Amino acid sequence: MSTMSRNFFNLYSHDFARVAVGVPVCRVADPAFNAAQTIALAQQAAARGAVLVAFPELGISAYTCDDLFHQRALLDACEDALNDIVEASKKLNVAMIVGAPVRAEHKLFNCAIVIANGVIRGVVPKSYLPNYGEFYEARQFSPADAATTRTLSLCGQDVPFGASLLFQIKDLPLFRFHVEICEDVWVPIPPSSFAALAGATVLVNLSASNIVVGKSAYRHQLVGQQSARCVAAYLYTSAGNGESSTDLAWDGQGLIYENGEMLAESERFSSESHIIFADVDLERLSRERMRQTTFGRSTHRHADEVAQFNVIEFPLAVPAQAKLPLERRVARFPYVPADAARRDERCNEVYNIQVQALLQRLQSSGISKVVIGISGGLDSTHALLVCAKAMDRLGLPRANILAYTMPGFATSDRTLAQARELMHVIGCTAGEIDIRPSCVQMLTDIGHPHSTGAEQYDITYENVQAGERTSHLFRLANFNNAIVIGTGDLSELALGWCTYGVGDHMSHYNVNASVPKTLITHLVRWVAESGQIGDTGTDVLENILSTDISPELIPGKTSGVVEQKTESVIGPYELQDFNLYYTLRFGFAPSKVAFLALAAWRDRDAGAWPEGTKVTRNQYDLAAIRKNLRIFLDRFFRTSQFKRSCVPNAPKVGSGGSLSPRGDWRAPSDSQATVWLKDLERVPATE
Repeated sequence: MSTMSRNFFNLYSHDFARVAVGVPVCRVADPAFNAAQTIALAQQAAARGAVLVAFPELGISAYTCDDLFHQRALLDACEDALNDIVEASKKLNVAMIVGAPVRAEHKLFNCAIVIANGVIRGVVPKSYLPNYGEFYEARQFSPADAATTRTLSLCGQDVPFGASLLFQIKDLPLFRFHVEICEDVWVPIPPSSFAALAGATVLVNLSASNIVVGKSAYRHQLVGQQSARCVAAYLYTSAGNGESSTDLAWDGQGLIYENGEMLAESERFSSESHIIFADVDLERLSRERMRQTTFGRSTHRHADEVAQFNVIEFPLAVPAQAKLPLERRVARFPYVPADAARRDERCNEVYNIQVQALLQRLQSSGISKVVIGISGGLDSTHALLVCAKAMDRLGLPRANILAYTMPGFATSDRTLAQARELMHVIGCTAGEIDIRPSCVQMLTDIGHPHSTGAEQYDITYENVQAGERTSHLFRLANFNNAIVIGTGDLSELALGWCTYGVGDHMSHYNVNASVPKTLITHLVRWVAESGQIGDTGTDVLENILSTDISPELIPGKTSGVVEQKTESVIGPYELQDFNLYYTLRFGFAPSKVAFLALAAWRDRDAGAWPEGTKVTRNQYDLAAIRKNLRIFLDRFFRTSQFKRSCVPNAPKVGSGGSLSPRGDWRAPSDSQATVWLKDLERVPATE
């Protein structure tokens, strides 16, 4: 089914898939009871719209049966219980993966059994049997490579059998899954590694895994790293309450990871059957594999292993038409961690990347001075902080920072005062140049009506001021054997909110070019809150943070009031940075970006903002999201690339991407936004 025909408000329309991990209470050697618990959780999974639910290793019999596994009565009862599950599955639109002992070729195998709509789609035997420490599986079971048959008869059905099976849900082309069992993921090269190269985007592990001190944390590392290496989702479920405690204990840990990030974790040591859910972004996984061309190269290098896999496709009624909202936390600020500790760590790392890059540029060029324009706003403030730290690390005086504030026709008393105070606190060489006389001369020279007294505040009037500032900075750098430090940020470059060839676009080196506005806000706040420049400096930074963002190029009608506000033209930075992240980092279609934005911004949820920060608790409905996304798409794809094609050198600071023409983003300067705006039409005007 094509995305176009699906409901915008349904997560499956945007290549998400809801998956589940169940941890049922069990009884040792009581398959009927265990099957009933499994069916009950599967019913919950189906009711919530999941397409796949996984259960623990040998969950039908219980893992701790030991030599009871060689008793025919138990094995027959397991098959009867499996029949019950198969019958129940006829009424459930969810694929189930259950663990059970399976007899074949006069051997016994520890198996994962895939069931959907009354049909056993395949049986996967365990490849690696642990036989060390507390484990004695080789006493009862044979490994997968001991099997010679490719099919077996189970519950009256002839079914595929083997460790190299992949399962494909027909109506979800990006949903291909592979199953391995417990120890399989603990070996140096897990079977799931080759399965991922063969196209599996969802990897499933049915585990028993008794609990000892430290093991839970190791499982997190193991599952998280395997999902990251394979660029896949990884579902892990382990045995819980009811397993024998003769010599072992069990915690029933369930995990769902996606490309190294944990999406869900179950309650450990629960006395009840429980289930967890997560909405996996299949497109994100697919695009990451496409972007990382070494992933495809690995497939080629392991062609023999990949060729062994057989794909079993089966239909499943995916709930695509009903309204099914995303049950997945979508951060409003993807560039800024919500957790205060992680946010501080991120800010510290970004700050140091910028400082180190500038330090290297100064050392390699043999230049010991920098020139920077200070407006009293966010971007130049942060760039000045970077310059100060770089001088400190070089052992040079901060007086080597030649900072200039250059008031123009619309500079407010507030920002001018903030610029002066900031330069004083930093301890740089502070200068002030009134650019109005030179701007008047320029306007007169070109015959602009304003020079004769007319109030014509056009783009020329604005850019004359920006150009004069830049001209002064470059000549000051020449005069003082210094380099000009740029202040323009990633958000401005994305939206083309910079004047071609002037300070927010051109410099000798730009420390902020790959840092979005929302992150710069938190970087400045982080410096303020950590008290790195003293109490007076903290007060200055707090004032700057509370100042409206404005180019201050057109005089206001009311004295002291900033009327030219940037966000009233290009939209709120917090929303445009969201649009930028998912467009630049993942290449998502506008309709999906809007769907994600709606999930992130529709409600007033304080927990969605970075902790401990003074952020306006905004919310955006679908109409506002659509309106601002249209602004972003037109400016990003149609009108701004020619500015980005010639930006100066700047350090890349995050995996969210940069817009350097030498790095993350190579694009023609004369492309159109037509296809992106057309896709935006799929987004309804209202809910």
